[in-house]
Order: sequence, then structure tokens, then C-alpha cells
Amino acid sequence: MNNTSVAILCGGLATRLRPISEKIPKSMIEINGKPFMEYQLTLLKRSGLTNVVLCVGYLGEKIEQYFGDGSKFEVNIQYSYDGDRLLGTGGALKKALSKLSDIFLVMYGDSYLDLDYGPIINFFEKEYNKGEKKPLGLMTVYRNNNQYDRSNIVFKDGKIILYDKNANRDDMNYIDWGLSILTKEVFKFFKDKEKFSLEEIFKYLIKEDSLLSYEVYKRFYEIGSLNGLKEIEEVLKRSKYE
Repeated sequence: MNNTSVAILCGGLATRLRPISEKIPKSMIEINGKPFMEYQLTLLKRSGLTNVVLCVGYLGEKIEQYFGDGSKFEVNIQYSYDGDRLLGTGGALKKALSKLSDIFLVMYGDSYLDLDYGPIINFFEKEYNKGEKKPLGLMTVYRNNNQYDRSNIVFKDGKIILYDKNANRDDMNYIDWGLSILTKEVFKFFKDKEKFSLEEIFKYLIKEDSLLSYEVYKRFYEIGSLNGLKEIEEVLKRSKYE
């Protein structure tokens, strides 16, 4: 089993899914009779990843009531609650650091990423162990061409030149696929911040030339919108991993 931890960010308010998400968190929305997170855990187990930390906020207790310590689902689950105020995606990860491995994966609680994660981890660890300037993170990228969401990355010659969710440039053909790798070391550069975003972390790493990229060729699915919900229902009906 791979000892690498996986942090799943599932503390958002899911406002785009109201009224569905008024009484349950997004990760607990049922897809073909099962909470969406069950499908995510199945993908993780397939890659030998069983140490999971759920960064929870809005209605997070409902996730913990259902999944418990994860033993019923053959994984080990720990919980990190935002607390009285939302910390942002970066702040939530920072608060969860004590529960995570030194190098850990990050994914969003509304993404379905049907791929073997092993080669991505191996690629990062190989680069990290070269002994030269160590990368502090990795982002998976996908040539999206504004098809499944608005593209947000300028990617050239295997390198992320720019990452910006708010920019709209003609050369932004790629998108953050939804799976990344971070080292705990990154967070020493954010020691004075409590609330910040994962996007801020990535922008810092790009500026410092410390972010690796890994291009994937299989599209992502998400449940962050009503259209996404309908689409994933059909995909999972056909999936052999359901």
C-alpha cells in the first residue's frame, strides 16, 4: 500500500447546487444510490491510496457520520474541520498538515478523476529525489480548449507559464485537471496566513519555478453544477468501478 496521504477538499458551500445542497454537503449528494465520495474512495483504493484526510467545513459532520473512520470502506479517514470560519482551500490544507504525509495528494470533493494515480506520484518522487533543486508541488493539466470548463493555464513545452482562474487569454488552452501534489515545506511560505487559496500556492510555486506539471489525456468530470451531476450519473452507470 502507498503511504502517501490524500487530502480531499470538501468544505465548500456548494451554492451552485442549491436547493440540493442546502441540507447535505456536495460530497454526500447521491449518484445512482451512493454518495459521490464513495466513488472517489474507490478510485483512490484502485491506486493503492488508503490514507485519506477530509478537509471539511459546511455540514461536514454529515460526512463524518456516514463515513466514520473509513474502515467500512477499506480506507483510513481522518477529518480536519475549518472551524468557526472558512479558511479557503489553502488554509484548510495548512490546518490539516499534522494529519498528512510529508508529500501528499490534493483533490477536490466534487471531482471524478478516473486515472491510475500511481505514475503521477512516481514521477514527482523521481524528480524530488534527484538531489538538485527540489520541486515543492505538481499540478496535473489537461488540454481543455474551454470545452468542459473555462481554461485557466498557459502551458508550453511541458511547463506551466501562467495559472489564473480569472484571466481570459487566447493562449489559455489548458486547465487544472483537479489532482495535485504538495509538500509540507510549501506551507512555511504561508506561515503568517490563516485564510488563503490553493490558487495562491500554485501561483507562488510557478513564480519560484518549483511547480512540476503532469499532462493527462483523459477528461475530468465534476458535480459542481447541475449539468455535471447529470453527466456523471451516466458515466458511472457505465463504469466498471461503480
